[in-house]
Order: sequence, then C-alpha cells, then structure tokens
Amino acid sequence: MALADSEVNFLRGLVAEQTGNVITPRQAYLLEQRLTPLAQTTGASDVHQLVAQLQSTQNTQLCESVAEAVTVNETSFFRDMHVFECLASQIIPELVERNRDKKQINIWSAACSSGQEPYSILMLLRDQCSQLADWTIRILATDISNEMLSKTRRGVFSELEVNRGLPDNLLKRYFHRSGAAWQIRDDLRKMVEVRRLNLTKPWTRMDVFDIVFMRNVLIYFDQRVKSDILSRTHRTLAKDGYMFIGSAETTIGLGVPYMREEINGTVCYRPTAC
Repeated sequence: MALADSEVNFLRGLVAEQTGNVITPRQAYLLEQRLTPLAQTTGASDVHQLVAQLQSTQNTQLCESVAEAVTVNETSFFRDMHVFECLASQIIPELVERNRDKKQINIWSAACSSGQEPYSILMLLRDQCSQLADWTIRILATDISNEMLSKTRRGVFSELEVNRGLPDNLLKRYFHRSGAAWQIRDDLRKMVEVRRLNLTKPWTRMDVFDIVFMRNVLIYFDQRVKSDILSRTHRTLAKDGYMFIGSAETTIGLGVPYMREEINGTVCYRPTAC
C-alpha cells in the first residue's frame, strides 16, 4: 500500500530538517524505495510501521538513518574529466607558484559520497605534479552519510566502480587487488582526512582551502539553504581560491560573493569581497 499523504509530508519534513534536502511530493516513490530496506533492519514490517516508530519515539539516530537512506550518493572516478584537466593544466601550476614558500595545498571535497572524488584529486596530484613530492597536500573529504564515509576510509572499490572513469594506467599504479575488489594504496588512503559534516548545520574546525569541490549537492536544497551554504563556504575559501559546483548548478539569484570564471571551457567560481 502506497504511503499516505500525511506520511509523505512527515518524511519530507524530517529529511528537510535533518539535511536540508528538498523532497517533492512527486518523489514519494523514492521515500518508499529507499526506506524499505531500512525498515527491515529496524524490525518494522514496512515503511508505514517505520513512520509510526519515528512519530512515536523521536529517535535521533533513526531520524539520521532515514535522512541518510534517501540521500543520493551518485559519483564516479574523474567525474566531468574536463574539471580535472583544468586542475592539471592551469590551477595546480598556479597554486604551486603561489604557495611555493609554504609548500602546502588544502583541498576540500564536500559531499564526497564513497570517495571517488578525493581519490581522483590525489591521483591527479601524484601523477601530474612530481614537484609536489615534498609538499603537504591536505585533502578533506566530508559527507553526511556514515556509510559513505566508512567506504571512503576503506578505499575499497568494486570492479564496476573502477570501470567508471578510472584510467587503466592509474588503476595499475595506485590500486591492488583485494579479493574481487580493488584497494587504493595505503599512502594515498592515509592522505585523505574523512569527516562527517552536514552542510546545512554549523561547521567547526574548518581550515582555509585553496580549492573547494562542492559538486552536484546544491541541487537538492532550496534557495535559502544554498545561499547559506555558499556564504559559509566563502569564509573557508582562500581569497584567491577556486570553487567548483556541478554543471547544473549556479550561484545566480543567491546573492553570494562569488565571480564566475571560465578557464578553457571549464567553469569555476572565485570569491569576491563581501
């Protein structure tokens, strides 16, 4: 039996409160599809009973699990390859020159999902930038999903995952077989700092980053939440830093202090004075 409108509205409100993610009434099917496996793990017979549990107990952990379950975790290695080509050809060489004295580059991969993005960044830096061997390269990978963060920490990917965007030469150079899967080299895995972070909640302990990847996550938020997230991101971005958002995302109409810049056909955003 399909979810009642009252159940859908309750779940939509819960997800919005937990993550800022806007679920439309037309996406009710997504709630039932994503929450059925979760209901089974909690002992509920179906999603209806799961909703009843949520309404009666206000279990914080269960609320977080529901929000995680409906979060989209689509990603792949070197997703939108032109972005990484832009990094290699223009941005990283500029940062190397600019940061030559301190020999450090800080990069934040927000909404990192299962880790393909931060590991793609690291492989690019290792493969393209031999002069960075004695530099401090800090990659912060954050996500709201504990399951995705655990996968990022492990750095183990299936055959299907490595076949989506990962060049064969990089697979051979930076991975080794782990049963039927592939394990990224420990030296790369240990270079990624993995942390749970809800973009819609207050952030703590954030450094200043030369590059921020916040791709394909803003599309799930309303205008107010987008503006708030980007305004706070501005405070973590170096004054001459770079921010990448998804190709279907924009800062237009948000009133946030960024300037759109195109580098060899690749769009990025640079912070401006508030």
